[in-house]
Amino acid sequence: MTKHRITPDEQAGLVRALLDALNPLASAIRARATGQPENRMWDGDPADAALTVLATWKVVDAEVKRLTEGAARTAGSYGASYEQLGTAWGITRQGARKKWPDAVPRPSAATPAPVTFELFGGEAELTQDPATGHWTWAALAADGSRGTPAPGAAPCTSREEAAAYAGAHLREFGTPRA
Repeated sequence: MTKHRITPDEQAGLVRALLDALNPLASAIRARATGQPENRMWDGDPADAALTVLATWKVVDAEVKRLTEGAARTAGSYGASYEQLGTAWGITRQGARKKWPDAVPRPSAATPAPVTFELFGGEAELTQDPATGHWTWAALAADGSRGTPAPGAAPCTSREEAAAYAGAHLREFGTPRA
């Protein structure tokens, strides 16, 4: 597994940036808890102040986890695999899948290709909506009339149901009218 190392200067800069972000947050949390002004963070019991700092790190940790999950999802949305996510984080593929279970989109079931059939001298096409899984139909009967589901009709929940509606239209208008 690849280890991403930072230089001592980069680490010192990171620590400074984290402390610069943490200190005002800790002061604000402590001020709300004690009613004291933010600039009096360390007045009073030093253990209480240090515990406020610890609690603030917990807040920062939760936010880092949220941001980390967002980065993993972004990488997954651009095609990164769990193996690649694991390598970047220094864990196994299985560890990455467990850590970020929804980061890599699962392959969706392939939407069936439209189905066409001829019946009673006409032709019908059945298609499935990939978002809902519902089926719809369109038919061109032998007499030239076109048929589709009526506006507001309940969706067809199976290909067979859509075929039945299309077949009924083809049968009804199967003989060209004189």
